[in-house]
Amino acid sequence: MEKNGNSLVFKYQTLFYNNRQILSYATNEAFAFIGQGDENIKMYRGNFKIEDYVISRIPLNHFEITETSDSFIFNLSSNGQESLLKIKASLDSFGRLILNLTVSEDSYNRLWLRLPAQAEDKIYGCGEQLSYFNLRGQHFPLWTSEPGIGRNKNTMTTFKADTQDQAGGDYYTTNFPEPTFISTEKYYCHTNSYVYADFDFRNADFHELQYWGIPESLIFETAETYKDLLVKLTNLLGRQPGLPEWTDQGLLLGIQGGTARTYETVDKLRKAGVKIAGVFCQDWEGTQQTSFGKRNFWNWQWDPKLYPGLDTKINDWKKEGIRFLSYINPYLVNTSELYLEAANHNYFARNHDGDIYLVDFGEFNCGVVDFTNPAAFNWFKNLIKTNLIDFGCDGWMADFGEYLPIDVVLYDGSDPMIRHNQWPMLWAKCNYEAVKESDKLGEIVYFMRAGTAGSQQYCPMLWAGDQSVNWSLDDGLASTIPAALSVGMTGMGLTHSDIGGYTSLHGNVRTPELFMRWAEMETFSPFMRSHEGNRPTENFQVWDDDEAIHHLAMCTNVFTDLTSYRQAVVRENTELGIPVKRPLFIEYEADKAAYDIKYEYLFGPDVLVAPVYDECQATWDVYLPDDNWIHLWSGVEYQGGNYTIEVPIGQPAVFYRKNSAYADVFETITDKY
Repeated sequence: MEKNGNSLVFKYQTLFYNNRQILSYATNEAFAFIGQGDENIKMYRGNFKIEDYVISRIPLNHFEITETSDSFIFNLSSNGQESLLKIKASLDSFGRLILNLTVSEDSYNRLWLRLPAQAEDKIYGCGEQLSYFNLRGQHFPLWTSEPGIGRNKNTMTTFKADTQDQAGGDYYTTNFPEPTFISTEKYYCHTNSYVYADFDFRNADFHELQYWGIPESLIFETAETYKDLLVKLTNLLGRQPGLPEWTDQGLLLGIQGGTARTYETVDKLRKAGVKIAGVFCQDWEGTQQTSFGKRNFWNWQWDPKLYPGLDTKINDWKKEGIRFLSYINPYLVNTSELYLEAANHNYFARNHDGDIYLVDFGEFNCGVVDFTNPAAFNWFKNLIKTNLIDFGCDGWMADFGEYLPIDVVLYDGSDPMIRHNQWPMLWAKCNYEAVKESDKLGEIVYFMRAGTAGSQQYCPMLWAGDQSVNWSLDDGLASTIPAALSVGMTGMGLTHSDIGGYTSLHGNVRTPELFMRWAEMETFSPFMRSHEGNRPTENFQVWDDDEAIHHLAMCTNVFTDLTSYRQAVVRENTELGIPVKRPLFIEYEADKAAYDIKYEYLFGPDVLVAPVYDECQATWDVYLPDDNWIHLWSGVEYQGGNYTIEVPIGQPAVFYRKNSAYADVFETITDKY
């Protein structure tokens, strides 16, 4: 059968979609298993310990197939007994392959599906993955959570975080999981469900997708190029809104401590030549001190004691070209004024005793605003409108979203095991509707760390979360590169990270060199923003060092020099879903080496960036695809191949394509610096 040039064929005991094998009994082995399981999930401050006791796993080794005018229907059973699982394969109006799944009994809550694979296949996506880019050879539990500190069980940082804080994380822990992947067979597979999943890419002959529930459907599309495939994927998932033009004017300076300190620091940096587009003051609503460090007081309204006169100063700053960005998340501390208001209106999720469910966020407890309650959703949306937008904020960090416990009682009676992975999308939607209904789309930007399928259309900017202030591959500067590449292959192409990192624990302290190397990388990004970190007084801050200030001024000037090019690349993401930070093979599909490179990226089609992610490096090894490349700082021309490049502070390994339509923009930078 065919539709819109797409074909669906069953032959040789195999279902083919556009000549790709999707389901197969050709080896006489089952491609589906059904069963029952009993999970045990415990959460501690957003970190989850997840165990599963598999009660049964039944191989569905017998099938009967029925062909209709528009579908193939598989009735799967064990040893030819009654049908346990039905899979209906059909093409929708766009030519997508849809696999609809139904089970014979509701008691089945585990499903394993095997998709045929070749040993040489490579796999990308599954949301934001910070340790791996090519996912082949690993399995990936897909559950939104705190990524954890260190994220590598072989490091001392993670060992201490596990033993002292229950917060170490692992290679797969992420704020942004998504049951979507792209294969080098040039198809995407997306699961239309928010159930807990574990995608296993370790077997040479198949990919095994495990679900703790029965998904409604799986969706596939193919394309001749990866760009076309991403266009199709984002047609399905939605695309991010564009960015306000004012974000191109320089750095979003992360600073805390009140009105006077903010103004004095901005004035000092601007006089030194730092281009500043705005200030990000996450403590605008007040602070509290914990053993983790200085934390915000989660009551989402201006604190006039810490920020006196901000209600008028915010407009004065805007006239000077300085935008004000604040902070919010979907929880309320139980000692706050807004908590009492929400509690009086029954806007919080409950526990099984009927009381407000309180979540421990680290020495303070918060209520969870219940987004399944329309009144609560609208109340919080209006809070954003009134307390942030009407107050004059031009943006904010829309933090968290990944903490929904699985034992809450929700207003609509839905299963929190399913709602958990969906929660970041609902949180993004709340922000989006507040901005849209205020007629501020394209003027306001908010950035989020948590996400999932559906977040794309509601989240204008992602950030990579709370990296450690160190050089580790799994949780430092380097980890943000595969993070951006992976999430870009999942339809979220506008992302950035905290310049300098955030988490300072267990001996990790930010150094000037780390901050400067991080700033160099984020210069070649859609959005440039710094952060003081969780322990500001213990860590290096750029305004305390003249050399670092001079370096930051250079970075922000390069950032603004790139405005015309960056706007074109951001527009490509908004209109087509092609990510701003993209893997090399997106532009160089014939280059076999490009498919395994995870610590370089293309900034748009024409700029190659190989960030320096280790300390005390005078030179850096770089791979260039087959093209004519110009070294941004020296103007020296290179061909494709492997090179060792000098990388003094201020000159990271950056190249542009000689035949770029923006060559004159890049040449101007070469001449200046």
